[in-house]
Amino acid sequence: MSDRTDDTGRTAHSHRTDDHGGGRMNPVIQEITDRLIERSRASRGAYLARLDAEAEAARRRGPARSSLGCANLAHGFAAAGIDKPDLRANVKPGVAIVSSYNDMLSAHQPYESYPPILKAAVRAAGGVAQFAGGVPAMCDGITQGRAGMELSLYSREVIAMSTAIALSHDMFDASLMLGVCDKIVPGLLIGALHFGHLPAVFVPAGPMGSGLPNKVKARTRQLFAEGKVGKDELLDAESQSYHSPGTCTFYGTANSNQVMIEVMGLHLPGATFVNPRTELREALTKAAGRRAVEITAHGGEYTPVGRVVDEKAIVNACVALLATGGSTNHTMHLVAIAAAAGVELLWDDLAALSKAVPLLTRMYPNGQADVNHFQAAGGMQVLIGELLDAGLLHGDVLTIAGQGLDHYRSAAELKDGELVWSERTEGSTDLDVLRPVSGAFSPDGGIHMLDGNLGRAVSKVSAVKDEHLVVEAPAKVFDDQLELLRAFEAGELDGQDFVAVIRYQGPSANGMPELHKLTPPMAVLLDRGQRVAIVTDGRMSGASGKVPAAIHLSPEAAHGGPIALVRDGDPIRLDSTAGTLQLLVPAEELAARTPQGAPLTDAQWVGTGRELFRAFRSAAGPAERGAGIFALNGRAESLASEGSGDRA
Repeated sequence: MSDRTDDTGRTAHSHRTDDHGGGRMNPVIQEITDRLIERSRASRGAYLARLDAEAEAARRRGPARSSLGCANLAHGFAAAGIDKPDLRANVKPGVAIVSSYNDMLSAHQPYESYPPILKAAVRAAGGVAQFAGGVPAMCDGITQGRAGMELSLYSREVIAMSTAIALSHDMFDASLMLGVCDKIVPGLLIGALHFGHLPAVFVPAGPMGSGLPNKVKARTRQLFAEGKVGKDELLDAESQSYHSPGTCTFYGTANSNQVMIEVMGLHLPGATFVNPRTELREALTKAAGRRAVEITAHGGEYTPVGRVVDEKAIVNACVALLATGGSTNHTMHLVAIAAAAGVELLWDDLAALSKAVPLLTRMYPNGQADVNHFQAAGGMQVLIGELLDAGLLHGDVLTIAGQGLDHYRSAAELKDGELVWSERTEGSTDLDVLRPVSGAFSPDGGIHMLDGNLGRAVSKVSAVKDEHLVVEAPAKVFDDQLELLRAFEAGELDGQDFVAVIRYQGPSANGMPELHKLTPPMAVLLDRGQRVAIVTDGRMSGASGKVPAAIHLSPEAAHGGPIALVRDGDPIRLDSTAGTLQLLVPAEELAARTPQGAPLTDAQWVGTGRELFRAFRSAAGPAERGAGIFALNGRAESLASEGSGDRA
């Protein structure tokens, strides 16, 4: 594919002619996709019926605001300045800007300058843009180990609802979604999918430049955990790592978001990992504004987001996540995103896909490189091209760039000041970071699903050494992460093998906080030669590294899951190779036990605004069903009474 920008600013493409943009589809990928389509037939059909009715109404009436009464419309353009005549005329399509901007968080600070740039680009393309609403953006990096982390997962739902509020005014024919990090992108997309007849263009901000090498940062964290360096030295290291506007450069949830959104066809090709405050970044932002106008129902390339995000796009996102060893958080987010589009994705699908998808990248915490090194090695264009050619991605999908994922083989660049796309035919330039399918780092994906008498869990194995993939050791049970940290500091964990069981950390217990602060002390013990692992109904992190862990355990302790029956000293076997998680206690003995411990009561779960989220806590569904509070495919998502939910 070769792309160019014509004199109107419209992106023109030439297409390959093969059905899916590469070699013959991998039979496992095709089988899982077919199964997903069949399972989702009723829910997806109902979703599309609603979308099509709204789309047909949009085509008939012209710009959405033309259906408003005079008083309604006058409120809608009262403060619109130079755009007021165009809004009043009801001729030009309206574009909503929904942004997660704040200037506390580096990933979102660049969005401060985007609205005027986007408004001018939309205006030049024949539309009119308004800033429709802001959504909250919290940082898991700041709230790690704090009470605020217990609101993090719930913020996804708040963001989705905030997006719906922004789009609820019947003023808009398309949207520009400005978001990067952990819960923000899933929340924006879930919200957008509830307005599935509207096109949605996601506009990234890009990663900050590379700072302190990740290996040095990780080592400093472990030295601090051992008391060998002080807080000043640790803060120096952290501030050299997180040092400027842009996304953190390690391959955590934020950057996993960006990879999946591009593979789903919701970014412009090549937009994902261009650094902030560069000429190319600004050119791509302007192009996003133009593209939003071109793909409304009133242009020639109508591209509703609910048609872009279909079963094949969901499978593509799963494949990209696995091929890059991405964030475990997306084992929940992808289920929730799929449900918003009427697609019933299950952990079984991810487990099956993981066995068929090779690991093609090494980025911290799965390696020492960061996303800037990945971009320099060929980035998304090489990754997508490799996966397409191996038949691991569906190429016959609708994207905001046009029909077919082949568009995303092309890299964006500036030539004589003009934005152009050129197909990248060169492979990876750094095989330590990005490899072809034929020379993959591992034959299977970096995320494994575990099953056993403790329930179902997720294990990120891409950063775990082979000798640590199987751990059998006595349990040490904690009902709070701080208990484990205190035990480590007191030396109570030294010189022994154990599996740390941290329970009452699930969605209904306390919002399912990330327990990433456990990684440095557990890594210290691992480096000392102890065999250790973590089992929890909480989360770890997109940055989780070398410590073997079974996380997102479902059903959670607060729902009566077997994790509440574990006692100190019980042998546990975590086998990420076989995909099993077993409490090695006779079934009759377990049957005679009663749960120990309990989640905090509502009276105890207060402070940092947590009391405002009691309704979320009581409604939260299990991890394997997306850990959300919304209706899931037409029925209640809260499946506490069903334990771990459906299994197809």
